[in-house]
Amino acid sequence: MGIIQPNTYKKDSKAIHFQLVNSKELLLIFTRNPVLGKCKTRLAAKVGDRIALDIYNDLLNHTATITKDLNVHKHVFYSEDIWENDIWDNLTFDKHLQKGKDLGDRMANAFLDGFESGFEKIIIIGSDMYDLDSTDLVNAFNSLNDHDYVIGPAMDGGYYLFGMKAFNGEVFKNKAWGKNTVYEDTMNNLKNEKVFLLETKNDIDHYEDVLPIKAFQKYLKNI
Repeated sequence: MGIIQPNTYKKDSKAIHFQLVNSKELLLIFTRNPVLGKCKTRLAAKVGDRIALDIYNDLLNHTATITKDLNVHKHVFYSEDIWENDIWDNLTFDKHLQKGKDLGDRMANAFLDGFESGFEKIIIIGSDMYDLDSTDLVNAFNSLNDHDYVIGPAMDGGYYLFGMKAFNGEVFKNKAWGKNTVYEDTMNNLKNEKVFLLETKNDIDHYEDVLPIKAFQKYLKNI
């Protein structure tokens, strides 16, 4: 464990800052507040709001579990409100609000603030990846030792992980977020860069994404 130090990453009066790690590496975790009827709406269209929320809470717990012991700074970005007492331990995760008019703007702002605060490697993930584990994240950070970017393609044409060593705002512009062109368009931005490709994985957005995962079968028995 590194030294205990406060974090001044965001000048946001609502943000919660405290870290038990001394590192120049930063993991950004983008998440939606787990509110009934407001998360996993495409999944909910098939299974209903209650089951969609239960599945999403499982995904949040999985993400917290695989990230809590990583020896990097960890910043959780909420979609709506910062929750002080939830699964994201205040002694492990800094807490912030996403800011920007769309997902690209919100990610760009989080990366830019991170680099301006002195971090040298920054990676972003969502909170809906049951296939992701801590080894994947360690490998992603290590890949930035000799690559400028790292990306994890998702089966739906997006990406589940993206990282870089210096800010490049172009990768967040002119993207149809949520569509199957995001990964391809991002790679076009990086065609002359040194990029490390991770294994393609499945994120959870639709009913079909949940079906192969044994841990979720308890929710699907009556569907």
